[in-house]
Amino acid sequence: MIKRMIGAAKLDTAIYEEVEADTSATQQALTVVVLVALATGIGTFGSGGPLGLIVGIAAGIGLWALWAWVTYFVGTTILKSAETEANWGQLARTLGFAQSPGILKVVGFIPVFGPIVFAIASIWQLVAMVIAIRQALDYTSTWRAVGVAVVGFIPYAVVSSLVYALV
Repeated sequence: MIKRMIGAAKLDTAIYEEVEADTSATQQALTVVVLVALATGIGTFGSGGPLGLIVGIAAGIGLWALWAWVTYFVGTTILKSAETEANWGQLARTLGFAQSPGILKVVGFIPVFGPIVFAIASIWQLVAMVIAIRQALDYTSTWRAVGVAVVGFIPYAVVSSLVYALV
């Protein structure tokens, strides 16, 4: 799993293809999501406290599932290409591993340095998610994957904002 996380963080398309094809990797993807949610919670601990950490982990899992469902729906219907063949599990696995750079968010609480690393890790995760979407949906165009990511981000952002507003 660690090797796959490193490969996903390196944006290695072969790792995304491997994870997409390995139906037993769904549990690993969930583990990555939980680890990243935990790292994010630690990195932002000052703003949410223990409740924020607990809610953050639960929200991380739920938002991952939502993101996978929305990208699956958009990518296999609205923005489908002739080559597109995918199921929800393939998106869930690739998107789970695409969160790997988020493990660096654990240092977010460190003054000055932490917020910079947190921001870089967030951008890195978005880039990894575009690659995950491109590979899972068998797109030849990265721009199509960007489109799916943008459309999928809208409900993700709305639900995320509602959840974190409650904490």
